[in-house]
Amino acid sequence: MSGGDQHYYFGSGDHVTMHGGSGNVGIDKRITPAHELPPAVQDALRELLALVQELRTQVPLASAGTLEDSLPVLRAEANVQPQERHRALLAVAGIAATVGAVGVPVVEAINKVLELLGAK
Repeated sequence: MSGGDQHYYFGSGDHVTMHGGSGNVGIDKRITPAHELPPAVQDALRELLALVQELRTQVPLASAGTLEDSLPVLRAEANVQPQERHRALLAVAGIAATVGAVGVPVVEAINKVLELLGAK
């Protein structure tokens, strides 16, 4: 180290390097509360979740794995960024669209959620 640089390691997470200065107080990690979704969106997500869980039993194993990975993000109570939920919705819609008639209810439910979220 040169010039009074100080390095701090906090377990496997944060790494802080300070280059001089005084009165440094630490890391400001702003945690914002989860954005409460409107009741209509919550209901639509719950309906979709049930349909996706049913669809999961009717698709190939690789597709079932993708659906499984998407489930936590599709939960109404999930604290996720809108972009992350949108990506999961599109991934599930893609799988549902490829399996024919059994996927139609899922695609319709996704379209409803997207419309309620203003993304369609």
